[in-house]
Amino acid sequence: MGIFTVTKLSEGPVRPSADTPSETLPLAWVDRYPTHRGLVESTHIYCSDDVAKTMLLPPAPAAGAAEADDALAPTKKEVTTKTKSPAAVVRGALADALVHYYPFAGRIVEDVPGRPAVLCSAEGVYFVEAAANCTLADVNFLERPLLLSKEQLVPCPTPELWPVEPHNSLAMIQVTTFTCGGFVVGLRTNHAVADGTGAAQFLNAVGDLARGLPEPRVKPIWGRDRFPDPDIKPGPLPELPVLALEYIAFDFPTAYLDKLKSQYAASTGGKICSGFDIVIAKLWQCRTRAIIDAGAAADDVRLCFFASVRHVLKLDPGYYGNAIFPVKVQAPAEKVAGSSVVELVGMVREAKRRMAEECLSWAEAAPAASTRSR
Repeated sequence: MGIFTVTKLSEGPVRPSADTPSETLPLAWVDRYPTHRGLVESTHIYCSDDVAKTMLLPPAPAAGAAEADDALAPTKKEVTTKTKSPAAVVRGALADALVHYYPFAGRIVEDVPGRPAVLCSAEGVYFVEAAANCTLADVNFLERPLLLSKEQLVPCPTPELWPVEPHNSLAMIQVTTFTCGGFVVGLRTNHAVADGTGAAQFLNAVGDLARGLPEPRVKPIWGRDRFPDPDIKPGPLPELPVLALEYIAFDFPTAYLDKLKSQYAASTGGKICSGFDIVIAKLWQCRTRAIIDAGAAADDVRLCFFASVRHVLKLDPGYYGNAIFPVKVQAPAEKVAGSSVVELVGMVREAKRRMAEECLSWAEAAPAASTRSR
């Protein structure tokens, strides 16, 4: 096995390709929560076949066969795209996307203590073009254990190259090409500006423009003034112990998930559940059984995760800020360990239903930011 390396070819800010508003935008209460002030990292892998399907073909036709034949003929945009590297295509699409998502080209400021906001300064998103000396297959398509470190695939600029502190930066992107023609997009987005759904919406917008669409399919909405704004100051963050965590990959086959979905539907008169409901229920049970065997189980065990409340709060479809609320479940340890997975899924589904009610109660008790500002 050879030594696999990644070489940075260029790096620096990518600014919006057109003029954008210069303003300071408020963050919602949930955006301002201290745990959200930081960059969340992810890597997105595109094999060479995926590149042809997602970046080099024109948009799908909307009408009949004759129009389909015309649409599949090479276009000027397609020919131009094929002559560019993936990094060049993404860089250009990013500049265009920042015209629509211009807050990402700014930074977080905190003129009022405890009230961070986004300064729309058009400073840009830090962008790195890099190249690996191997194919994606050589590094097992970045499955664990990693044969290329995370630090080689996501941008981590020094203060000399990017003076904005990481917790005040809003987005960074690195495109690493591989010798097979595939590439990896390493993304860092600030959780204070976008949750997982919002970050995906932004990345999809870059993809839309890379494929030649005139504008993103989803129109971005800032809309923080519609979010509940309770007069509650978050308490200090707890001091968590430093634990030696180990990485373990669990495989939940589709057949296993489909079987449990059918069992859940049969036992509830046709109700549905998601793959996530099944996975989180099974992991909760496995952990509970493990701590019981270790003699460390309390009388009750708890499960907590976060779910989107965009539908609950009736937020606009293009809203990309944080819109999450905790889902909490508590039950006796012996019950969790001894119940069927279908029964635990029912407990998870019931907790999600309660979450919607709790979120609405919280929202109705707290005025919207636009109301408070009057």
